[in-house]
Amino acid sequence: MRLDKYLSEAAVASRSESSKAARSGKITVDGAAVKSAAVHIDPEKAVVYYCGKKVNWRKFTYVMLNKPSGVISSTDESGRTVMDILPPEFIKMNMFPCGRLDIDTTGLLLITNNGPLAHELLSPAKHVDKTYAYTCEPAITEEQRVKLEKGVDIGGHISAPAAVELFSGTKGNITIREGKFHQIKRMFEAVGSKITSLERIAFGPLVLDESLERGGWRYLTEEEEKELTSVGSKN
Repeated sequence: MRLDKYLSEAAVASRSESSKAARSGKITVDGAAVKSAAVHIDPEKAVVYYCGKKVNWRKFTYVMLNKPSGVISSTDESGRTVMDILPPEFIKMNMFPCGRLDIDTTGLLLITNNGPLAHELLSPAKHVDKTYAYTCEPAITEEQRVKLEKGVDIGGHISAPAAVELFSGTKGNITIREGKFHQIKRMFEAVGSKITSLERIAFGPLVLDESLERGGWRYLTEEEEKELTSVGSKN
């Protein structure tokens, strides 16, 4: 990989900034100064310092965000997006939200720069579970719960089988494998109720870290990364 690309992907410097820094002797690779940012390095093994600071490069980065209400799950909208509440270098690293949560839906959102994996995780063929804690009004009955699990008409489409756990008439968890527009809200409307709050608490093998406040984030653990990538690699 070219050194300037390496530094750009690490959100350290733009390619033009890298070229200027190299000409000024401010970049070292494995202890030796380089005069050109066009040199090729092994990103997995090279030890790079930029302006005296060690560069930490990773091929892919994975972040768990506890999405607050009122922000859009996108990278470029007219309103405030989830990327606006994350460090600015994430944009430079080409990171983006894996899937969407409605603007008023809170909870677990994966942020990454691994496009192929995101595509796999969101593919209907993968059947990746997504679990939400909900509140609704009016309360739903056992009969309505069964209807939700079997599938309901949400406007020309019958929702796929789901799993609904009732904690009370107005509170519970629902697990779906689809991702239609406003799907859970439309499902509850189909049985005569209305969602009043919705929080995603699990996405595939990832479970929302309860220590994260709304708007808080952290990098995935090594074990979480392994579990996530194993889901994406399954046929």
